[in-house]
Amino acid sequence: MRVLIVEDQIKTGDYLRQGLTENGFVVDVARNGLDGQHLALTSEYDIVVLDVMLPGVDGWQVLRELRLQGKQTPVLFLTARDKVEDRVKGLDLGADDYLVKPFAFSELLARVRALTRRGGMHEPEILRVADLEVDLLRRRTMRAGKRITLTAKEFTLLALLMRRCGEVLSRTLIAEQVWDMNFDSDTNVVEVAVRRLRAKIDDPFEHKLIRTIRGMGYVLEEQED
Repeated sequence: MRVLIVEDQIKTGDYLRQGLTENGFVVDVARNGLDGQHLALTSEYDIVVLDVMLPGVDGWQVLRELRLQGKQTPVLFLTARDKVEDRVKGLDLGADDYLVKPFAFSELLARVRALTRRGGMHEPEILRVADLEVDLLRRRTMRAGKRITLTAKEFTLLALLMRRCGEVLSRTLIAEQVWDMNFDSDTNVVEVAVRRLRAKIDDPFEHKLIRTIRGMGYVLEEQED
């Protein structure tokens, strides 16, 4: 899942990016309101974590513009403004949640998960295709009853392929969803990552799940013999 963080404090933004990335989210960070507003309007995110006090355009204005433009992406305000009237204002403008700084990351993570579920993405905690199983909460991968150790990126890539089971995913889409928006299309990072993933979840097993569709991309699905 993709998260946009709009946060001008570099330390806080980096902390959020690291924490959410470690928990399987693909994260973009905007350092000011204008950039955040542009990204939120032109890209698809599962949730926006939005500060209020931002340079240029503040968080109130960013949210107001999103809702005026018909963007219903769930928005969680993460701000030091802790007065009741601030919370009421944020929620009345269309925010879906409001969390005051300083905050516990575990609580932020729980709220992010709750909002993504509330947003209609009732994703199961465990994804299954054939004898392959991915536990999204425990970050655990099993195939045919055997535990498979994956890196964070490999886990994110596998979860993406399983969520879109049967769908051919292009290199560009995979790069956007697993890495970041500034992916250099001349690199072979996707091919290398898919090769390494195959070596772990396919090569030791008789039935292969990941296929390369020449000129189009990759698909994970249970194949008929």
